[in-house]
Amino acid sequence: MKREVPLFITAVIGLFMILSFFVPHQWVSVPADFLQSSAVILVAFGYVLGGANALRVNFDAIYKRSPGWPYKAVLVGSLLTMVIIGAIEGPGFLNAGMRSKWIYDWIYSPMSATMFALLAFFIASAAFRAFRIRTVEAGLLAVAALIVMLGRVPLGDLLTDWLFQLKWLPGAPHTLHLSTFQEWIMDIPQNAAKRAILIGAALGVMATGLRVILGIERTYLSGED
Repeated sequence: MKREVPLFITAVIGLFMILSFFVPHQWVSVPADFLQSSAVILVAFGYVLGGANALRVNFDAIYKRSPGWPYKAVLVGSLLTMVIIGAIEGPGFLNAGMRSKWIYDWIYSPMSATMFALLAFFIASAAFRAFRIRTVEAGLLAVAALIVMLGRVPLGDLLTDWLFQLKWLPGAPHTLHLSTFQEWIMDIPQNAAKRAILIGAALGVMATGLRVILGIERTYLSGED
């Protein structure tokens, strides 16, 4: 019963949610809305459990003076500060003039931007290793990446301002910059590849969902097939 009951509940709810997309009747739509609202509540409790687990793990590391415990102390202090301020200020804690809004705008956002800026150096290092031109495909990837990177900064237009004078081509722009090339790459080839990947991912999600609903995929029960 420990396995059959969860499998039955999963199958019934999964089939019911699929049915709600094709049967626009209130006997189906109302319970489906209730199930979706219940899922949101469960996710909220999941955040609470995740925060409590983070506090437990980090408090234990601080108590034992584990390596890096000062950083964990900063994490715990920041988490508790934001939770307390948010609880005091209520639902409008991100409105203008609130302390939470000030912390978000002047502490969290600059630190997040700093982390992404540092990440750019690691991406550049990984790109240098990945763009070793050994095949035709790798060469196309490297050329496209170079065009996109240069086309997104003013330096790219300065480099190509004098190079691509296409006045003699009918209907061509006066000056063809690298920014134009990178826009074409992002709009046409990149979008086509991205949509193909998204379609493949959607088919994978559908297949996994059917496996869960039919009881074939059972790893969420006990970590075993």
